[in-house]
Amino acid sequence: MRPMLWVTTAVLALVSATACGATADKSDTNADSGKPATGLRLMVPNAAGGGYDTTARVAAKVMEDAKIATGVQVFNLPGAGGTVGLQRVVNEKGNGKLAMQMGLGVVGATYTSKSKATLTQTTPIAKMIEEAGAIVVPKNSPYKTIGDLVTAWKANPKGMAVGGGSSPGGPDHLLPMQLAQAVGIEPKDVNFVSYDGGGELLPALLGSKIAFGASGFGEFLDQVQSGQVRVLAVTSEQPIEALKDVPTLKGSGIDLVFTNWRGIVAPPGISETDKKVWIDALTKMHDSAEWKSELEKHGWTDAFVTGDEFGKFLTDQDKAVADILTKLGLAA
Repeated sequence: MRPMLWVTTAVLALVSATACGATADKSDTNADSGKPATGLRLMVPNAAGGGYDTTARVAAKVMEDAKIATGVQVFNLPGAGGTVGLQRVVNEKGNGKLAMQMGLGVVGATYTSKSKATLTQTTPIAKMIEEAGAIVVPKNSPYKTIGDLVTAWKANPKGMAVGGGSSPGGPDHLLPMQLAQAVGIEPKDVNFVSYDGGGELLPALLGSKIAFGASGFGEFLDQVQSGQVRVLAVTSEQPIEALKDVPTLKGSGIDLVFTNWRGIVAPPGISETDKKVWIDALTKMHDSAEWKSELEKHGWTDAFVTGDEFGKFLTDQDKAVADILTKLGLAA
């Protein structure tokens, strides 16, 4: 199985919600006024410090700095692999001021968490970025190359814990399962430890609670640069500019390519006017020099599509993830 998983990874949904979650005041949307959008709120459905959180906060800052929107609020509502936040979004029917940062991880979590809320109930806004995965170890790890790691892992797969910043079914879970298959390890023998986002995964890695981590490489760039962690391989087709000296899995003789994505969805039943406000604001953000600079800084790949095109992508992802999780015995 050689996955260039568009169902792969996790993944972005800019969402916003407060405890009260008031519906949008359409007089305040500034849809066609040429003025900055106001009152937008972005919810991050997992803990602070992870990939969703970083993407949402960077997007909000760019919109603010470029005067595309003012007063954008970003907040975290973690739990159950992102499905607590998803349920909140579905419950906020008609609230055009709210959106959720999401990605592949939320797609998988709807199955493994047996979520009543589904992404097909939401309003697709935009797919934002794609990002390669990475196999990461702490600086004091005995594994210097991906070959070293794989040799040890194959010798004792149940004894080596691999951590990921998503629940089963998310990109950080799918990646080590796919990697295990690629190197001849039974996925059922993988000792996978789930963390709620990169913000929880990193301390576990630095504290050597896990032998290695599997996640989006962008979540570790600061720690790589400071020497706290080492990336043994990336999962992209080609080497990553931000990690010039790190080989790909393919370049290391492992036949696997894996790509995560992130996007934004809104509650069901929002008005066409409110949907347009979100799409217009994110399109202007995408076209800005500030966003292009952030893409380069974080090593993200531009994958911008909006509205119905993103909706079709979500439907295809949902089916692909369901198929994979069914084969792994994690979805009915």
